[in-house]
Amino acid sequence: MAKSDWKAEAKDLKKKLRKLKEALVEPVLAKKAKPVSPLAPAAFPQLPAIAGVSFAAVEAGVRYQNRRDVMLVHLAPGTTMAGVFTRSTTRSACVRDCQAKLAMKVPAGAGAAIIVNSGNSNAFTGLVGDEAVAAVTTAVATALTLPASRVFSSSTGVIGEPLPHDRITAKVADLASALREDAIEMAAHAMMTTDTFPKGASATVQGDGGLIHIAGIAKGSGMIAPDMATMLVYLFTDAKIPAATLQKMLARHVDATFNSITVDSDTSTSDTLLLAATGQSTAAEVKGPVAKAFEAALHGVMRDLALQVVRDGEGATKLVEVRVTGATSHADAAKVAFAIANSPLVKTAIAGQDPNWGRIVAAIGKSGAEADRDKLSIRFGDILVAAKGWRSPDYREEDGATYMLQPELVIAVDLGLGTGKRSVWTCDLTSRYIEINADYRS
Repeated sequence: MAKSDWKAEAKDLKKKLRKLKEALVEPVLAKKAKPVSPLAPAAFPQLPAIAGVSFAAVEAGVRYQNRRDVMLVHLAPGTTMAGVFTRSTTRSACVRDCQAKLAMKVPAGAGAAIIVNSGNSNAFTGLVGDEAVAAVTTAVATALTLPASRVFSSSTGVIGEPLPHDRITAKVADLASALREDAIEMAAHAMMTTDTFPKGASATVQGDGGLIHIAGIAKGSGMIAPDMATMLVYLFTDAKIPAATLQKMLARHVDATFNSITVDSDTSTSDTLLLAATGQSTAAEVKGPVAKAFEAALHGVMRDLALQVVRDGEGATKLVEVRVTGATSHADAAKVAFAIANSPLVKTAIAGQDPNWGRIVAAIGKSGAEADRDKLSIRFGDILVAAKGWRSPDYREEDGATYMLQPELVIAVDLGLGTGKRSVWTCDLTSRYIEINADYRS
């Protein structure tokens, strides 16, 4: 046999072996349950149906096999929309398209739709990415008889690979025919990538003339250090609220919720937060005292979802609040809080249940915020660890070690300089994080 023939035969054999492996092994891997975060809630919450909102999810095979990976939301005529997005300079085609559409004039009485796929982020894919967004949103607009400008899309998953949008458009008709008011949990599942559980939250407000409902779903586990929003989050309400008012309300609560969490200090190219109000509650337009109550409830739902993202941080075993007070400004408080929350040394100490408060001291010092060694104090929960430039004389290492055994922790720092404050939430850093991210594209 000639050498060239032998090489060709060997290459063909390798290809056949690879296909055999895919046929035999991948279905098994797909069915193998991922370990669920120990910080996960006991079950997906019972979310109220939001009048004028329906959901569907299907298996399109964008990247994953044997699971739903595309979801569709249909929003009734008259729905108002608001949104915030990543400020990443490499943001995805979907993000740029959503931003452009929210800035457009809304056709009178138009409904809207949101379509989301997991497995591929359609980010850093050039003109091909823009074409994919156009193909998907046009297909949805046609199926639901909507203006194309009212179809919003999101993609999450691997960066830099063309989105196989034909797999999604082929399923649009199935999605449209499967829409139901009670399928929100199914939609939350379809958005998941490395998530170990679907995330949902809700609230109810007494309005003038009836109840107002809010429900939301989110996905996020890794690449969490938001800049305007986090991962993919969709909030729905039946309230009557003009789009401009809705946008202001949403913007007011982003910093204290989604912009106050971090898993790994990495900001996604796909961060999207959309809020839709269908206006189908029997209550009157949200104004006055009702507006304050509605905003408080909206904040609660946003905070709940944000903390669920941290609870599902890749490999996380502990939820940590870093609470900073006494800074010269709120901006300085944020610098200190994020320096601690993002420190690999602090996070690995927490994973090892080691009360190594020296790492917190180091993080404060590197933050760039104004600090005075002799004025700051550090606490683990209610335990005073350090103050007046030295370890507290009452602090015992065994008390700190015992505290670190808890699944939810508070690290409190008072800088003793002013009234600035900020709380952020993070998780520990375990070997599981490395395993998940080392194998992400494998």
